[in-house]
Amino acid sequence: MATSVWPAVHAERQALADDVKALTDEQWSTPSLCIGWTVRDVLAHMTATANTGVGSFLIKMSKSGFSLKRMQEKDLANVRTIPPAETLAKFKAVVSSSKHPPGPSDTWLGETLVHAEDIRRALGITRLYPTEAVVRVADFYKGSNLVIGAKKRIAGLKLQATDTTWSHGEGPEVSGPIMSLMCAMTGRKAPLVDLSGPGVAELSGRP
Repeated sequence: MATSVWPAVHAERQALADDVKALTDEQWSTPSLCIGWTVRDVLAHMTATANTGVGSFLIKMSKSGFSLKRMQEKDLANVRTIPPAETLAKFKAVVSSSKHPPGPSDTWLGETLVHAEDIRRALGITRLYPTEAVVRVADFYKGSNLVIGAKKRIAGLKLQATDTTWSHGEGPEVSGPIMSLMCAMTGRKAPLVDLSGPGVAELSGRP
């Protein structure tokens, strides 16, 4: 049986809460790496996810016309009217939550890591993420097209980590830190500056 993702999820949420606890109102409004969302929006989204079980997810989806995007926007609309300090307080309250919508458990570790980096990179904050957790998510993403379409995005390319032994695929090489590779697999463009090799231009041009 695979090791539970939840200790890592909880630890990474706590680390993120510590990193953003002193943000100014202006910093909370910084555009994140998640297109169309501010830093505060991303944290609010992470909070909503940690507050949503399978049953409540299905109810919310039905009320949103079974549109994931519409459901997420409704969640954000509910928090955009409250002060950033309250947004942070709500996130801190779910740091140790193991509640989640339907889906593979690695999905929620990936969401935590990727969205944490969406926030940190936008703010110029660096973190040395736990390699084992990042590799686990990269291994999940490489074979999955669920929601983010990583498997299709990296098809025909060889991904090679330079800070651990992880690699995947055949074709023009894309090499760099495992965290940057993992985030690039989700379609984030900012991490591409950390990568090198003949396959970078091809990966950059893929949606």
